Amino acid sequence: MGVSRQRHLNQALLRIPRRAETADRATLTATFVEAGSFSAMLHSTDHQIVYGRRGAGKTHALLHLADLVERTGDLAVYVDLRTIGASGGLYADSSLSPAVRGTHLLIDTLEALHEELLTAVVERDSAEGPGLLPALDALAEAATAVRVVGEVEQETKIGGTAESAYSAEFSRSPAAGVSGRRAVTAERSLRRRGTEQHHVVFGPVGRALRALTRALAPARLWLLLDEWSSVPIDLQPLLADLLRRSVLPVTGSTVKIAAIERRSRFRAPSASGDLQGIEVGADAASAVSLDDFMIFDGSRSRAGEFFGRLFFNHASVRLATMLADPPADADAFAAECFRGTAFAELVRAAEGIPRDAINIAALAAQYAHDEPIGLRAVRMAARDWYLRDKQAAIAAGEPARRLLRALVDEVVGRRRSRTFLLEQAAGTGHELVGDLVDARLLHVLRRGLVDTDQPGTLYDGFAIDYGCYVSLLLDHDATVRPRDRGWLGSPKGLPPDGFSFGKAVLDLSRLG
Repeated sequence: MGVSRQRHLNQALLRIPRRAETADRATLTATFVEAGSFSAMLHSTDHQIVYGRRGAGKTHALLHLADLVERTGDLAVYVDLRTIGASGGLYADSSLSPAVRGTHLLIDTLEALHEELLTAVVERDSAEGPGLLPALDALAEAATAVRVVGEVEQETKIGGTAESAYSAEFSRSPAAGVSGRRAVTAERSLRRRGTEQHHVVFGPVGRALRALTRALAPARLWLLLDEWSSVPIDLQPLLADLLRRSVLPVTGSTVKIAAIERRSRFRAPSASGDLQGIEVGADAASAVSLDDFMIFDGSRSRAGEFFGRLFFNHASVRLATMLADPPADADAFAAECFRGTAFAELVRAAEGIPRDAINIAALAAQYAHDEPIGLRAVRMAARDWYLRDKQAAIAAGEPARRLLRALVDEVVGRRRSRTFLLEQAAGTGHELVGDLVDARLLHVLRRGLVDTDQPGTLYDGFAIDYGCYVSLLLDHDATVRPRDRGWLGSPKGLPPDGFSFGKAVLDLSRLG
């Protein structure tokens, strides 16, 4: 293979966009890769919450869904919740009351929704539909209602008007004078002293949206809310309550919300004691975990197929303008770009996170220069990405770093493994474990495992991130390397005969 061809292949890996919002819709559609039945489940008309850690592909999935539904004639409105509101950190300003912060959040969200709806309607040339523009006007009016909160002061001046050769002027300080005209003025005024505050009444918002969906019929309205977890967590139930009361009941509408599970709160008690927000499983039909789909049930071949198509779909867009005869399919692309078992090692290093795979592949392509990417280049790239991104995510948290060190020492160092079990109550209740999962330093392989000897106790299976022990693979001999993924990472996920949960489960309280 010529040097120039290999350079183009490696450059194609380097140029893959790291974030979905930086690519245009056509590219997103061309590069999307389905993970099992996830796409079909997402395309249902049920209201859904889509969970996934950073880099799992939530934004790409929502934008791909928007393209799919628009092809069928429906209307998709995508709103990035990071972009709403004014600068200055209004929502996070603790000096303001939760009511003020929350109301501004609702107003800004409704205004963003109105703007996106208006843009979508104009682009579709649908503004001529009966009732569509009045419904949009009603939504705008509901989103910008204002009331004055404060003291009310009334000021009154009383008198009459007459003509005479003389004039007397009456007020709170009477005065008399001679004139050819007598004038007495009367005035009554009501003065308010206070501050104007926006307020949201859910009824008008719901009526405006119902009028909108009736005007759109038979087309369906799809509201796609991305980056839910960017909203301050104490305000999220308030925004969820707006959706529950004004959007979810509207016939002809579907709401999809993309969120990071541990950074989301959809329901909380209100000041009156009632529950406020969305009840998952009732108001929103289901919560879908993209992370669970990206495990591929422990199948290495399915994971390899997914990431092979991911790289090929992205790179082929570039290679079409760089090479006269680019690789014909994903297998051919992987065979030309990677040497030996390097691609399988890259899939392993990605741990089911597409953005991590893309970044590691780009770094490995830099190490390879004009050569096919080898095993060592993948491992050096994985180490660099771990140090640069993942480890930095917990740099400020000493307890989390201490727990991670203890887990690596125990699981990798003493047990020569990369997987371990935690009692479910301990795992979900241990805040630091959740922080490490959120930072992609631990990965959940199996949930709700049952010990037949103690069926009342459930366990979760975890894997330590590849980056935590990749230095061992680079710098030490095979005797200190962790063994393969074991039964937790196998497609069946069944423990071997004679396996003892009691001996295998980690006790976090005993870790040094």
